[in-house]
Amino acid sequence: MQNKKITFLNDDGHTLSGLMALPEGAPRAHALFAHCFTCSKNLKAATNIARAMADSGIAVLRFDFTGLGQSEGDFADTNFSSNVSDLLAAARFLEANYGAPDILVGHSLGGTAVLQAATDVPSAVAVATIGSPSDPGHVRHLFSGAEHTLRDQGVAEVNLGGRPFTMKRQFLDDLERHELPATIKSLRKALLIMHAPLDDVVDIDNASELFSHALHPKSFISLDKADHLLSREEDSLYAGHVLAAWASRYLGSGDAAAETGLPDTGDYETAALTRIGGFRTELVAGGHALIADEPASVGGTGAGPSPYDLLSAALAACTSMTLKMYASHKKLDLESATVRVRHGKIHAADCEDCESGEGRIDQFERELLLVGDLSEEQRQRMLEIADRCPVHRTLHAEVKVRTSLANT
Repeated sequence: MQNKKITFLNDDGHTLSGLMALPEGAPRAHALFAHCFTCSKNLKAATNIARAMADSGIAVLRFDFTGLGQSEGDFADTNFSSNVSDLLAAARFLEANYGAPDILVGHSLGGTAVLQAATDVPSAVAVATIGSPSDPGHVRHLFSGAEHTLRDQGVAEVNLGGRPFTMKRQFLDDLERHELPATIKSLRKALLIMHAPLDDVVDIDNASELFSHALHPKSFISLDKADHLLSREEDSLYAGHVLAAWASRYLGSGDAAAETGLPDTGDYETAALTRIGGFRTELVAGGHALIADEPASVGGTGAGPSPYDLLSAALAACTSMTLKMYASHKKLDLESATVRVRHGKIHAADCEDCESGEGRIDQFERELLLVGDLSEEQRQRMLEIADRCPVHRTLHAEVKVRTSLANT
């Protein structure tokens, strides 16, 4: 992924500062991200979400609203409507220079602004909010100590997030002009609402209200123990990866290889592409797009399972399928078969039933959880059947891997 600095003009002629998070290959989609109230494009959560989406092949534009960060203009002259206007200017810039936005994402009040702007962005097929108020007026409580001064004198200094901001009465007046429920009902786009149950800035009830007004297709994702600003890196990266996976359902149907940037796989059922700069790998397996990676502890980003995780998954999936097939054939009362696999390397000298006596060998520990009305004899028989799984047999059989160079 690379970040590219950009600038564009809003409707008032102010230069707004932004960053384009670009994937390594050709983007499969473009997204527009709106940051939280009084935040900036450089907020850690915004950076991580953009990075995670770019890692999934989605180019993301995030920018500073008027009067914030590196953007021109006076913050005191802005309001919710001007934020919406800035978003529409950003959408036009994105369409003219990179690609029309397919996805709109907003954090906190930025998400509320995205919902308001979405109906005027016809290219967008998916909209997502993160910890967003169901009413722009939610921010009014931030001015509780200065609201009377604002209304009586028209201007006041307000402490927001530990920083002083000059606000004008027009900001409060503008909040009362918006009817968000009606806007959401007319959205006609896929909607994802992400919210943390423990959010102490924007209560979880806001997510419920947004969801109740929206029409299908709509989805909700709980951000579990995250705080409002998604200050923990794992929370913001998780949000970005989930966003990319959810949005992919609405980005059109192309073949999996084209969506990942992989070349034509031809007669191969599985293909992998790893670019310079990390271990993140795009896969196509059986026509399905997947991501592989390594954990951060060994230099990866943890965006997907490791190669050995995938190998363990193949053994686990094959085993559970084999058990289900056997149970169906024998008409056994098997409700479900859960297979847990752990891979590791052990010293050959510590393995009593191994042929090799030197070096280290791979060991897969497999555990079966069989749910159903099964006798002990039937359970023991299924334990034996697990060894008949085709992947298990492949791992124990003689295997050859023949490698050749493809024509470039």
